[in-house]
Amino acid sequence: MSPGAWSWSPESLVPVALAVWYLVSVRAGTWRTASFLAGCLVLVVALVSPLDTLAREYLVWAHLLQNVVLAEWAPLLLVLGIPPSLAERLTRSSLVRGLTRPYVALPLWIGTYALWHVPALYDGALRHPHTLLPLEHATYLLSGLLFWWCVWQDAPHRLSSPARAGYVVAAFVLSAPLGLLLALVPEPLYDVYADAPERVWGLTRLEDQQLGGMTMAAEQSLVFFVVFGLWFLRFLTEQERLEEVA
Repeated sequence: MSPGAWSWSPESLVPVALAVWYLVSVRAGTWRTASFLAGCLVLVVALVSPLDTLAREYLVWAHLLQNVVLAEWAPLLLVLGIPPSLAERLTRSSLVRGLTRPYVALPLWIGTYALWHVPALYDGALRHPHTLLPLEHATYLLSGLLFWWCVWQDAPHRLSSPARAGYVVAAFVLSAPLGLLLALVPEPLYDVYADAPERVWGLTRLEDQQLGGMTMAAEQSLVFFVVFGLWFLRFLTEQERLEEVA
C-alpha cells in the first residue's frame, strides 16, 4: 500500500458501534455527547486513515502517534462523555471498582505502554496484524479508559482536586522516560520497518524513531500540563471559596 492509502479493519466498527449505542441509549448534555462522539471519531480516523497505513508499514513516528491516540486522546474524550449516572452504573462491578483505583489504573496504563514498546512485541504485533495488533490496540484503549477515569469521574472513587492534579503529574513523570529513551537511543530498535518499500519524507530509520520519541514526549508534556493546570486551578478556586465562607 502507498503511504497515503486509507485502510480498513473490523476494529474500526467498534467505535462506530459505540457511537450508535451512545446516541440511542445514553441521555447526556450537549458537551458530553460531543466529547464522546469526538472520541469515537478520533478512533475511527486512527484506524482507517493513512496514519494506520504509515504505522503498519512505514514509520515508527506514525505508530507512536497512533498509540497516543488510542491510549490517551480517545480515552480522555470518551470518559469525559460519560454522564455521572452512567458512570455509577458502570462501576457497580467489584472488578471495575478495583481497576479504577488510582494505584491500579496508573500502573496498568504505564505497563501497557512499556510492554508494547519492547522490540520483540512491537515487531510481533505489526507482523501479526489480525491477532496481536488488535490486542495491542484494545489494551491501549482499555488501559487509557481506566487511567482517565480516575481523573474525570467521581464514581466509584472520588478524588480531591489536588489528588487528581498529583495523579496527572505522576503519570507524566512515569511515562515521559519512554519517549525520551526512543528519542535518544543511538540505533533503531524496531526491525519491522527495515523492509519498508520506501523511506517516507526521506527519514532514516533512526531519524524516524527519534522524531517519534520527541513527538510522544512533547504531546504528553502538553496534554498533562493542560489537565494538571485545570485541576490546580479548580483547587485554588475551592480554597478561595472556603476562605470566603470562613
